Formats: sequence, structure tokens, C-alpha cells
Amino acid sequence: MEWLTGPFEVTFVQRALWGGMLVSAICALAGTWVVLRGMAFLGDAMSHGLLPGVALAALFGGNLLVGALLSAAVMTAGVTALGRTPRLSQDTGIGLLFVGMLSLGVIIVSRSQSFAVDLTGFLFGDVLAVREQDLMLLGGALLLALAVSVLGHRAFLALAFDPRKARTLGLRPRLAHAVLLGLLALAIVASFHIVGTLLVLGLLIAPPAAALPWARSVRGAMALAALLGATATFCGLLLSWHLSTAAGATVSALAVVLFFLSHLASGLRHHRRARRGGVPAAATD
Repeated sequence: MEWLTGPFEVTFVQRALWGGMLVSAICALAGTWVVLRGMAFLGDAMSHGLLPGVALAALFGGNLLVGALLSAAVMTAGVTALGRTPRLSQDTGIGLLFVGMLSLGVIIVSRSQSFAVDLTGFLFGDVLAVREQDLMLLGGALLLALAVSVLGHRAFLALAFDPRKARTLGLRPRLAHAVLLGLLALAIVASFHIVGTLLVLGLLIAPPAAALPWARSVRGAMALAALLGATATFCGLLLSWHLSTAAGATVSALAVVLFFLSHLASGLRHHRRARRGGVPAAATD
């Protein structure tokens, strides 16, 4: 029992656990829509697009979170604007923004004397360095994400399954898409200093993707995704403590493992139902 509870008697591991659970909840709210709409590439691009703002903040001694927010705002505005260009596919626009922002960030960071340290922290984060102030910020971000998710649920749902119907119902799909991008940016900005931009997709994509085969509603998928993310956080911190591995990477890797286990179990369930002549249940709202 000491093996299971011992690590969490240490204060900084407790803060890491709470931080990871808050990040898991935020990522579940945004990540479920990302998975439903097939926006994983956009999530990856936006996470790496934070680098210029973070680099400028580090170079001039500013607040890294503010720099990340500014970059996220630029990426959100850029993706929204390029999405309205009829002669340019959205994937092409996102790819160009991705490369451009990442290149600009590396150029800026290369001017700093602590290039390697800054870039490593940006890419991989440091979940064991979570402070009480970080927990308060994450709590505020979670409340904001919840508010956006509740108020925008109907519009997001129509946008995910039938954009033309969303327009017919007067739900303003372009505005809904922009707000959804803002929710995605919020999740990434809130998470990057915990697990880093390279690993944030682990919590943003894997838990919702693992939850969808078992959920009967979008809200149910979000709740299950938050639970799976929290499980990956707890088990990842536990294994990291005993195996002396990188905490953020271990958490992210376990989230991906849970995804594969979920889909393996789902496949076995569908196979058994097919043999019995049953009809598999599908996730609906």
C-alpha cells in the first residue's frame, strides 16, 4: 500500500496530481469536440504555434502565460481568417501557420542564451513544478471552459454533425467555429506549462478518443474523458516516481495506452455482439 500512496504524501506530487486532473478536465471539454470534428492536426498546430509568444516572453523576462495567450490569439485569428478563403483549403492554411509560427518561435528563442532549456521546457513542460498559483489559474480556466461549453453546446453540436443545419437554425456556424477555436486555445494554453506542447495532445486527444466508443452522449464522452485523463495522471505520476521517468511524458503515454486498450475492448465487444446477431450501440447526443 505504501507503494501506491507514498508518492502522493509529497507536497509537490500532490500539486502535480491536482494540476493534471484540472488539465484533464479542461482538455476533455475541448478535446471531445476536436475528436468529433477531426481537428487533431489543428490542435497540434495551435500547440506549437504558442512558441513565438512564449519565446518573446522568456527573452524579455515577461509572463510566459501572457505570451502564450497572445500567440494563441494570433493562431485563432489566423485559422479563422484562412478558413474563409475559398481558394485555400483549411489544412493548407493551418499547415502554413504551423510552420510559420514554429519557425518564428525558434528564431526568437535562438537569440536567448538559454535556448536549450527554454525549448525543452516549452516542449515537455514540468508537471512536478506546479505551484499553488498555477492551480488557481487552472481552476479559473476550467470554470471558463465549462461556461463556454455549456453556452455553446447546441451550436457546437450542430457544427460537428451538420454545419448546414446549424446555419438553417440560425446558430451562426462561423462564430461557433471561432468560439470553439478559442476553447481549444484555452485548453492548450492552460496545459502547455504542465505537460508541454509536444505532449499536450496526449491529454487533448487520447482520453476523448478512448471515451467515445463507450459514451451515449457528447456530455457523457466529456465526463468519461475527464475520468480517463485523471486516471492517466494518477498512474503516470505513480510510475514516474517509482521508475524515475519523465512525469509529463509518462502521463501522456499512459493516456495513449488507455486509448488503445479502450478501442481493443470496444472491438472485442462489437465482435461478440456481431456473433450474437446484435446491433452495436453508437454514441449519440
